[in-house]
Amino acid sequence: MTAVVEPPVARLAALPGVSTASRVAAQADQARVTGRVLPVAPALAGLLPAAGLRRGTTVAVHGSSSLLLALLAEATAAGSWAAVVGLPSLGLAAAAEYGVDIARLALVPRPGADLPAVLAALLDGVDLVVASTSTIQPAVARRLSARARHRGAVLLAFGAWPAADVELSCRLEPWSGLEDGYGHLRQRQALVRARGRGAAARPVSAHLWLPSRDGSLRSAAAHLAPAPSLREETA
Repeated sequence: MTAVVEPPVARLAALPGVSTASRVAAQADQARVTGRVLPVAPALAGLLPAAGLRRGTTVAVHGSSSLLLALLAEATAAGSWAAVVGLPSLGLAAAAEYGVDIARLALVPRPGADLPAVLAALLDGVDLVVASTSTIQPAVARRLSARARHRGAVLLAFGAWPAADVELSCRLEPWSGLEDGYGHLRQRQALVRARGRGAAARPVSAHLWLPSRDGSLRSAAAHLAPAPSLREETA
C-alpha cells in the first residue's frame, strides 16, 4: 500500500498558530482593509512613511535581526499575527526579549524548497510575514510582494529584496556595560537608515538604543535627521 504524503503547505496550515491566524483573517477581512497601518515602536515610527507598517507593502531589513524583531513587537502586542520563515537562528526567547507576543508568532525555520509556497500560504492569512531572502529568485520575490499587496499583509524581507517599498539598514555599535573588565553587556547603539519609493523616497536616519539598558528599543537622539550622504560619511 502506498503511503499518502501530505503536501508541505497543507502540513503548515494544520499548525495551531497558523490555522488560527488563517481563520481569524478569513473572518476579519473588513478589519484588514480598514486597519491599514500596523503600529511600530515610537522610536521606529519616524523612519516609516506612514509612521507604521502599511498593509500591502514590502519592507527589507538589512544588517540586524534585532531590528527585525523590534518591528514585530508593537503589532503583535496589538493583536496582529506574525510568522518567521527560513530563519532557524531566530528564536522565541529573542523575540520575547524585544516585546514580541510569542503567542501570536509562528516559526517555520527550515521550509527547504517549499519556501515560496509556504510564504504564499502565510501571506493569505497572517498579518506580518518575515522571509529569508537567501534562496528567493527576483521573479519569485516580485510575485510574493504582489501577493502581499493583494492580501493586505506586510512582507518583511531579511536581506535584499527587489523593488521593496522601504529599505531599513542597520549599523550596530559595540555593546556597552562592561566596566574595568567586568559587568554585563547591557545596551548597544545602532544607526538605522530608511529609504524607499514614493513617500519613502527621502532618506532619513535615526540613532537608537537596540536594546537600551532595560531591554527596550529607545531613541538615542532627540530627532530624526536626513540620512548623511556617502561623501559626508567619509569626510
